[in-house]
Amino acid sequence: MFKTLRTAWGIPEIRKKILFTLFIIVIFRLGSVIVVPFLDTNAVTQWMDANAKNTGNFLEYLNILSGGALAKASMFSLGVTPYINASIIIQLLTYALPPLERLQQEGEDGRKKLNTITSFVALGLSIFMSVAYYLTLKNMDGVNAVKYTEGGQGWFAMFVIIGSFMAGSSLVIWLGNRISEKGIGNGVSIILFAGIVARIPLDIGTLFGLVKDNPNEYFLKVVIYLLIFIAMVVGIVFMNEAERRIPVQYAKRVVGRKQYGGQSTHIPIKVCMSGVMPIIFAMSFMSLPSMLTMFWKPVQTITEDTTGWQKFYFYFTNFFKTRSYGYAVLYFILIILFNYFYVAIQYNPVEMANNLRQSNGGIPGIRPGKPTSDYIQRVLSKIGLVGAVFLGIVAVFPIIFLNLTKLDVSSMGGTSILIVVSVAIETVRTLESQLMMRHHKGFLG
Repeated sequence: MFKTLRTAWGIPEIRKKILFTLFIIVIFRLGSVIVVPFLDTNAVTQWMDANAKNTGNFLEYLNILSGGALAKASMFSLGVTPYINASIIIQLLTYALPPLERLQQEGEDGRKKLNTITSFVALGLSIFMSVAYYLTLKNMDGVNAVKYTEGGQGWFAMFVIIGSFMAGSSLVIWLGNRISEKGIGNGVSIILFAGIVARIPLDIGTLFGLVKDNPNEYFLKVVIYLLIFIAMVVGIVFMNEAERRIPVQYAKRVVGRKQYGGQSTHIPIKVCMSGVMPIIFAMSFMSLPSMLTMFWKPVQTITEDTTGWQKFYFYFTNFFKTRSYGYAVLYFILIILFNYFYVAIQYNPVEMANNLRQSNGGIPGIRPGKPTSDYIQRVLSKIGLVGAVFLGIVAVFPIIFLNLTKLDVSSMGGTSILIVVSVAIETVRTLESQLMMRHHKGFLG
């Protein structure tokens, strides 16, 4: 990787792209500390520490993706979250709605139209999330983050706060698109990468402070965690590169005096083919009960006057607390289910078998047609299970580790590491492909 970066830096054209990408990242980090008008930053930080810090819920997840901007009530509080959610929605609808499916099959023009639709959906989601975040800040228990809540000033403050969140989200998405066009790698992924990496030094400082203040209790825990952290990075790199290769043999064809075909190849199937998407789906689903408690608080204790519905809501919300092992088990199961769902919409064994038969190809020892599609389906099921279990372990590990050690290292959790390592690998691959294209000789070379 370092050799690739050194080689790329020596080429002026690619060096300009790298510098442009770094420049956009600097702008993103500067915008992450610009506070939205009419908001009390200290009040927001206190509320986020009480409701999102070290809990693993959806608020903490959004705060990590925004690089800590959500806890600071800055312009970039929403980050690229609306665009990510819109991309997921459009991607799912592409397989459910024939008009969107036709657009996907139209090539570059179709993809541009889908990107335009995704941008409008992202705008709608940013409006919804901005309003929801404003109402949450306005109705917080014990603190008043919004400085003006009544009269004409209250209405003006509301429009300014909501507009600032929307404008910040749109600007972040625009910055990401500029990276995709003129920089290195996928812009949205680079923005996510920058936000998560920006919080890692803070977590390292937290670990150092714990060891310094109480070495007898935390020294061994921190050493064990760092070893596990390194092992997780190695494991994620290995699983990202791991793939199952289905052998394919093409039949020989004789046309005139020439022979075509007859070569052997393979169909590569990634073990972690769905990436971090199953974790995002499962986390969004599991966060719904905790989001309900933000608007409707459950009773603190069960008494004789507690109604049946209040008891049910009390036990229901306690089960979905992110530190409970029941939550971890259900979270793990949902990741496996969503992984199978995502693989099912990505791969169509029947279509793959038909394409092989039309190109005079086949899997050795497997008859064409339905036996081939059944074989591919069995391979996908086995590989999908391995990838799903791995993702489940990566996602659930921080919950178990937090219960055992009480270490607050949210940005160094399993999901964050998975995103950072995946983006780093993909960016290096992009650099390698650009280097290869630059050194490729043309017809006249």
